[in-house]
Amino acid sequence: MAATPPVCEFGWPAVDAILPGTDGNQHQISDLCGPGGLVVAFICNHCPYVKAVISRIVRDANDLQEHGVGFVAISANDAVAYPEDSFDNMKLFAERHRFPFPYLYDEDQRIARAYGAACTPDFYGFNADLKLQYRGRLDASRREEGPADLRRDLYEAMLQVSRSGEGPKDQIASIGCSIKWKDAA
Repeated sequence: MAATPPVCEFGWPAVDAILPGTDGNQHQISDLCGPGGLVVAFICNHCPYVKAVISRIVRDANDLQEHGVGFVAISANDAVAYPEDSFDNMKLFAERHRFPFPYLYDEDQRIARAYGAACTPDFYGFNADLKLQYRGRLDASRREEGPADLRRDLYEAMLQVSRSGEGPKDQIASIGCSIKWKDAA
């Protein structure tokens, strides 16, 4: 079932954490911020919405890096219920798609909950002070990759953030598969 996150809460501070990456290293989220800001993306391996745009996510992460914007992806899905989202499969997914950014595992889901992540993909764009300036879609693609000439919403927003420290006032929410939460114990 498709889920849609709420609109951007401008100025909300990024939640920091240290999580294991598919590269074998531990990564602190705040350390990944560049001089132009940081994108925190909640994704997973099995979601058709993510699969449809993963090459565009990689493209935009590479292009934003040239503007001083850091990028990190986090998977928080319940890997017991969704084995395709296991840490070992995350490693394969990152390698296959040549991720130029850390892909982190939020096994206990505390970071996804702290962010209020709603779906995959779910994008958070922070300025250099790690204050939220964008919570919207990558582009207008859905379960299928859209045309090549789609407006690059995330990229354009983060260019604005990198230049001014502020995101666009009008933002369109992402849509995707709901986060696969573990049963509450």
